[in-house]
Amino acid sequence: MPPANGSHHRRLLPWRCTGGLFVAALSILGALAVVGCESAPVRAVRRVEFVHTLFQDRDHVADFHNMRAFFPTVMVRTSGSPSALAQGPQADLPVSFDFRGTRIDTASFLALTDTTGLIIVKDDKIVFERYFRGTDAHTRTAAWSVSKSFASALVGIAVAEGKIQSISDPVTRYAPELAGSAYDGVRIKDVVQMSSGARWSEDFSDPHSDVVRFGHAVAFGRSLDAFAATLTREHAPGTYLRYNSMDTQVLGMVLRHATGKSLAAYLSTRLWQPVGMQDDAYYLTDRDGAEFAAGGLNATLRDYARFGLLYAHCGNWRGVQIVPAEWVRASITPDAPQLMPGRRASSTEIWGYGYHWWVPDLQGGYVAVGIFNQFIYVNPRERLVIAKSSANHTYGTGHGYDEARDREGAHLALFKAIETALSNGP
Repeated sequence: MPPANGSHHRRLLPWRCTGGLFVAALSILGALAVVGCESAPVRAVRRVEFVHTLFQDRDHVADFHNMRAFFPTVMVRTSGSPSALAQGPQADLPVSFDFRGTRIDTASFLALTDTTGLIIVKDDKIVFERYFRGTDAHTRTAAWSVSKSFASALVGIAVAEGKIQSISDPVTRYAPELAGSAYDGVRIKDVVQMSSGARWSEDFSDPHSDVVRFGHAVAFGRSLDAFAATLTREHAPGTYLRYNSMDTQVLGMVLRHATGKSLAAYLSTRLWQPVGMQDDAYYLTDRDGAEFAAGGLNATLRDYARFGLLYAHCGNWRGVQIVPAEWVRASITPDAPQLMPGRRASSTEIWGYGYHWWVPDLQGGYVAVGIFNQFIYVNPRERLVIAKSSANHTYGTGHGYDEARDREGAHLALFKAIETALSNGP
């Protein structure tokens, strides 16, 4: 299936900062150095430079493995007793695959998209695992918008625990600071389905657009929660699919208020430790310590694969129900007209959408997607999970989504080719 053609497609932080931002950051560094500060201002300047060059056709491999150099962070602790991932018969990747009538060489495609890791789990066993560009099984990589699917899982857990009474509740029941904003009175369900109705502009040339304002907020460490409260209403909630990372930030606010815990602490105790994740992860935060729910998770590829396996087993991890089965089923089932796969007037996207999971078609597979080509692909029917980390240097280097640069549709074609090669049959 081809990816969406709108400028909002699965992006996170797709802005162009002005040179003035970097000059201002240097001024801040100088001022803080005078009063004896050191590491925080240095990181602040690095963050502004990182944001300024994020979509400028540069090598980000090292950056995406060391996001703590740019942002304050909070750890997601594991139990220290990782669950075993069994090894299965080793499989080869397809030598090539078809995409839109063109035969693409797989090895060249992996190199072209700056792949840093690829793991394939078939029938609950690792059949392929390889790392590139100096990474290994313990290298934590930026999830970017794959983080959204983790936030969705936490919402489902909070509902099961009674922390959130119902996803029909308005988000302002739990995050009253959003009163008067686009999210005032909007159901949690509409937010988790990216159908909040909030206005969102990604016009890079407009210094007052939402995406440029958000870029400034992130670059200078301002409150992400406060930024979410600045959005205004565009559509009636629950009627229009507009991919908007602030919807996930709002879910993070709801979770923190409802559970009384930070996102990192809740993820650690409710999912990371029960599943037996291999390594500690971490979230990027703003200066107030609020997690960047929409794209701030950093973890190892094996742990992304474990998350995929958890969903492949309908939220059950080796006999223990971690995420409610009904939540998993709802998460991968488009249930409103604007959420269905295909072109339609009520959506900016071509792929369908569930609860923070993409549903490219209705053939059993679903996928978590992050910018620069991060993926968790799951097809329970085929007992298949694929996780990929990347730093595609061409991603987002123009205005709007362009498959020739961003290559999300081609990745789906590769995953389906792998699925066919490993198929258990009809």
